[in-house]
Amino acid sequence: MTTITTLDELQALYGDSHERSRRKELPRLIEPYRALIQASPFAVLASVGPDGLDCSPRGDAPGFVHILDDQTLLLPDRPGNNRIDSLRNIVLNPRVALLFLIPGVGESLRINGRAEISLDPELLELGRAQGKLPRSVLRIHIDTCYFQCSKAAVRSGLWDASRQVARASLPSAGDIFRCIYEEFDIEAYERDMQQRLRTSLY
Repeated sequence: MTTITTLDELQALYGDSHERSRRKELPRLIEPYRALIQASPFAVLASVGPDGLDCSPRGDAPGFVHILDDQTLLLPDRPGNNRIDSLRNIVLNPRVALLFLIPGVGESLRINGRAEISLDPELLELGRAQGKLPRSVLRIHIDTCYFQCSKAAVRSGLWDASRQVARASLPSAGDIFRCIYEEFDIEAYERDMQQRLRTSLY
């Protein structure tokens, strides 16, 4: 057998999970999980739709994901590329997942739930940043939440400063576009991008 095709085969390969791994999964936030969300400046939002899956980075100042109560989160939608892949998916299928990361901390927090796109003025106000309101907010109803141990972060050296990659060693966004378009003005693009980063983050 070289390919796993049934749940029984999978279970036989991996065996049972540890009781702690099961007990840490909860249907609502507890104080330690609240603390992780409030300290996190970066989260990855996963969604699913008829055309497939989407995984989208979201980030802002620590605590940018607002905790409404122990089973509800508020995620503001900041300006981006207007592809709105995640939002399209959520309109058609509310199931989402969030992965919260905290610089320097090995543990992460995973949340599964259901989201809705809200234009409620009070919720928009909670998402205000740098004096500007988000265009919309995701109200996320938590189904399950649990922390992930630090093994992946330790193995990858994710927060090890000595293993950071020099940005100039990899293709820039302009380099990538030049491979996509036959003619592309990298200098103009990079110049415009720096301007957008200064003026349109919010």
